[in-house]
Amino acid sequence: MGGILLFLLATSSSFLFASDARADFRVCNGTQTLVGVAIGYRAKDGWMTEGWWQVPANTCATLIEGELQSRYYYLYAEDAARGGRWTGDVNMCVAENEFKITGVQDCFARGFQRMGFKEYDTGRQGSWMVQLSDPSGTQESQN
Repeated sequence: MGGILLFLLATSSSFLFASDARADFRVCNGTQTLVGVAIGYRAKDGWMTEGWWQVPANTCATLIEGELQSRYYYLYAEDAARGGRWTGDVNMCVAENEFKITGVQDCFARGFQRMGFKEYDTGRQGSWMVQLSDPSGTQESQN
């Protein structure tokens, strides 16, 4: 009986590790408040930005499912309660509500806002995770 239980525990843990190994781009919110997140990337049709993912405190969200196709991804996030932002130097378009925008030029002329996104060099890894933390900044890691 003990051998069967040990086998079940070993099998269960291997399933847990297998699910952790899936390839995607994830953002984890390590703050105590809700965060809205937008992502930018280069697609076949040109530059794309998408948002908003609402990521509650101490949870994660998958922004891109499956094996990552680009080396560089761009992230912008806002703290819904305190107005804090995670930004960078790469200007891309965002909209007030849910959006998927092709192109990063002429944001204002096309009725969008322009925000500074932070660049993440994934080094062509199949998956990537960004950890948002309180004002000290963001941390990034590969899975």
